[in-house]
Amino acid sequence: MLKGRLGLETARMPHADRHGLIWFERGELCVIDGCLHFFQGKDSLKPYSVQIPHQTVSMILLGPGSTVTHDALRLLARHGTLMAAVGEDGVRCYTAPPLMPDRSDIARRQAELWGNPRRRISVARHMYALRLGEVLPHRDLDTLRGIEGSRVKATYQLMAQRYGIEWKGRHYDRANPNAADIPNQAINHAATAVQAAAAIAVQAVAAIPQLGFIHEDSGQSFVLDIADLFRDTITLQIAFTVAKKAETDSQTVDRLVRREAANVFRKQDVIPTMIDRIKQVIRMEETGATGHDRDA
Repeated sequence: MLKGRLGLETARMPHADRHGLIWFERGELCVIDGCLHFFQGKDSLKPYSVQIPHQTVSMILLGPGSTVTHDALRLLARHGTLMAAVGEDGVRCYTAPPLMPDRSDIARRQAELWGNPRRRISVARHMYALRLGEVLPHRDLDTLRGIEGSRVKATYQLMAQRYGIEWKGRHYDRANPNAADIPNQAINHAATAVQAAAAIAVQAVAAIPQLGFIHEDSGQSFVLDIADLFRDTITLQIAFTVAKKAETDSQTVDRLVRREAANVFRKQDVIPTMIDRIKQVIRMEETGATGHDRDA
């Protein structure tokens, strides 16, 4: 006999096979006839709702002006679908209930590596190697961050040249994100989208978001670690593609980024790839990637 009511506990679709994110704002996330809907225009003459295939979606983002019913939360929890409340244009994330998967092997391994200073720096070096294409000899984290920072600056310039975009440097004012130029706004929005995808991947494998190997202070440190692994190949690809489109498209930058991110995530299997990368990072020492870095 299947576990749970109607066997739903064993019928959940793996996040590696789901479609990623859906964005809604200014409406109500609710349940109608047993199905998840987003209801808009409640006080208008022509209210309407959109049915959401919540079993095949990893995460639902609710923007300003949105509410959610208790039934909707129950349905999302039953199917392991994340929901996050986000700010205007998706630049802030306020809350997201956990997926609560029934496994702990990756979390235990992550904690073991993170709690050992030698192994922790070893994992950080491997993560930089995945991004930079080489294992750097340095063992000081600040030195590694400095090397990575200088290479990122060069990457920005190269990407701008490739897409034919004027680049004036990386600038970001948290108090006023829209004050930045178009390329910087696109990078901000693309980074937010990729971090949301990384959060899904981290939750899907039951890793611990707070235990980052490169980032340290944030409550989403490991999420930021994983998102950074895809900065050059995904985040900047989305950002500079949108920056170029924005020269001739009248839509807002954040809308262009969301549409481009959805296409890239789907075509390049970004979330499943992130899940595989997390497993690779956590298991790297076990596979003997660099034998001299392993503890006896």
